[in-house]
This record gives sequence, structure tokens and C-alpha cells, in this order.
Amino acid sequence: MRILIGADTFPPNVNGAANFASRLAAGLVERGHDVHVMAPAFSRKTGAFVEEHDGARFTVHRVRSWRWYPHEWLRYSLPWRIQKNAAALLDELKPDVVHIQSHIVVGRGLARQASLRGIRLVATNHFMPENMIEYTHLPQSMRPPVVAAAWRDARKTFMLAQSVTSPTRKAAQFLEDAIGIDDVLAISCGIDASHYAPSDAPRTENRILFVGRVTAEKNIDQLIRAVARLDPALNVKLEIVGGGDLVPQLQQLATSLGIASSVTLTGYVDDAGLLAAYGRATIFAMPSTAELQSIATLEAMASALPVVAADAMALPHLVHDGENGYLFTPGDIDDLAAKLTRLLTAPDAQFEKFRQTSLAYIEPHDIGRTLTTFEALYRGERVTAPVTEVSLDNPAA
Repeated sequence: MRILIGADTFPPNVNGAANFASRLAAGLVERGHDVHVMAPAFSRKTGAFVEEHDGARFTVHRVRSWRWYPHEWLRYSLPWRIQKNAAALLDELKPDVVHIQSHIVVGRGLARQASLRGIRLVATNHFMPENMIEYTHLPQSMRPPVVAAAWRDARKTFMLAQSVTSPTRKAAQFLEDAIGIDDVLAISCGIDASHYAPSDAPRTENRILFVGRVTAEKNIDQLIRAVARLDPALNVKLEIVGGGDLVPQLQQLATSLGIASSVTLTGYVDDAGLLAAYGRATIFAMPSTAELQSIATLEAMASALPVVAADAMALPHLVHDGENGYLFTPGDIDDLAAKLTRLLTAPDAQFEKFRQTSLAYIEPHDIGRTLTTFEALYRGERVTAPVTEVSLDNPAA
């Protein structure tokens, strides 16, 4: 098939939606499909370029974009230009299917133009307006109506699609409730678990790892505050991997709490650096309350790391309390500190069971299952969302 993927964020951007779009495109290329991506240019250079992402080469059509200065790196295309861009590209490529990764600008333009041409449309939602509202600088009183308007606008685009998906059942239910549609399929973003190499070395230190954007919705400040409340005898080290606008503030927070020497903010690291970070970690922590799936948590589990995560959005689908880690009450720093302590002080046998359970729970999130399901949707077949909820009795169900 000739497949056109539309993305409002794509590498070199680093975030879950961009990473998924890249892995999806690469996986489809490896299966023999002719894949094209339409995405905002990351500089003034526009046009069609053969780029390499996740080990595969495919054509990325970079459309003119502008920098959104309240955000560290975000670039966007103009809504009133994207319709013309989308129409021209669809007429040139004549794809069998269009798969949009958001409804915002690129996705909206491709959805409308594909619908006019009778081209099959699959739409995946990775987006919550609540996450982006922080970067608008709008006063608090104006934010609820703006979020409501954003969801009404999203409905107009998603209603054009033959299939709508989101990464987890919780995220799918959230979208159904937000825009009033039914039958959103829960399809995991998926990862290649073989890419990760769990360490068999015995625990020699207490190192907590966070991976993700260093931005407000990740609640990393709560994690730093919780680490400051841990027993000094545990000698805990906290490693925060990822770039973002809050790096200086978090460094200052660690200093003010007297734990600067125990907290490392690495900034963005390459793939080798990321794998090394997972390899030296003892446990993984995800304090965010806005995760529609959390690729970083999946990667941590594939690295056999027990996890402490907020009991919010999609994280309880991955972290089963008392089995592969613990859930804490969102915003409760004392509870977060208690759950970190419980995991770090677990006896070796229990800790090893947590590690093995993380590995068991990752099996249904194999990228191969994700690719097969989307291929079926692209062909217009009716599919059932893959099972991603597992139990200890049947972890690969």
C-alpha cells in the first residue's frame, strides 16, 4: 500500500507522538509499504526529503512552519495554508490510505482533503488540549472554554475518519467522552522489546530514573520533592533524562532542597545514552497525570525496571500495584516518597519478581502487533483492538 502519515510533530522533535509516528513509518517500510510523511519543517528548509528514522528510509514532506515561542521547540503550520498543501500532496501521491496522528493542523488539512477525495482515513489521537494550554499564556479563567472549544474542533476532524484509535483503553474512553463518539479502538503505540537489554547484575545502588519531556505536565518537581524526603541512609540518586523548559527551575529546586549532588538532569540524550540510562537504573518513576500511554514507561518495563507511577490516566494499565511496582495518589508527595521507599527496600526475591512481571506485562505491547492491526485498518477490515491488559495467571493474553 501507499500510506501517507500526517503528523503535527515528528523527529527531530522528541515526544511520544513524534516517536510513535516515526516507529510506525519505519515498521511499515520494513513490511514493504510505500510510506510518506507530511510534517512541519523544523527549519526554513521545506520540500520532500528522503530521511532516515528508526533504521528505515522514507520520504518526509516538510511544509512551511513557524516557531511557537512560548514553547521550547514547537513549530506549527498555518491552518489557512495547510488545506492547499494537503490537496496538492494527495493529488500527487494518490495514497491508498491517510493516517493522521492529530487533528490540530496537518491532520485537519489531510482529513478534510482526503474525505473530499474518498481516500480512506485512519485517525489516532495522542493529544490532550489540557497539556498544551500551559503554553498559551492564557489567564486561568479563559482556559476551560478554550479547552472545550478545542475538543469541539477535534470532533469535526475525527468524525471524518473510518477508524479512530488511541494508545490505551483509558485514552480511548477519554476521547469518546471528550468529543462524543463511539468505538475508538485502543491500539498500543508498541515498542520493539528486543531493543532493550535488561541487566542481570545485582543491585548495587538506589538509582531512580525518569525519562520524558521536562515540562510542567510531567510533575517532575513532585518527584524531586519526594526524593528529598527519603531516608538519607538509602543514598538515592535521581536521574532525569530529557530536555525541556523547566530544566533550570528543577536544578534550582534540587539545590534549594539540599539534594543537588543527588540529582542529575542530563538533557536530551541519543538512543545509546537512553539505553545506558535504563541499564544503570534501579527503578523507574513516572509522576505525570497526563499520559495517554507513556512510551518511556513501556521502555522501562522492557528493561525489567519496577515502576512507581501516578494513579492517573493510562498509567494503571501498565503499572499494576504490588505486582510490577506501585501506584501513588497524584499530587501526594508523601505517598510518592512512601512508594519509592517500599520499592527500594523490597527484599531481593520480591524485587526480582517485580522485574520479571514488568517483562511479562510488556509482551502484548510488541510493535509487530501494532503494525498488523493498523495494516488491517488500512485495508478497511473490521478489527478488534488487541488485548493489552494482562494478568499474572496469563501475562501474554
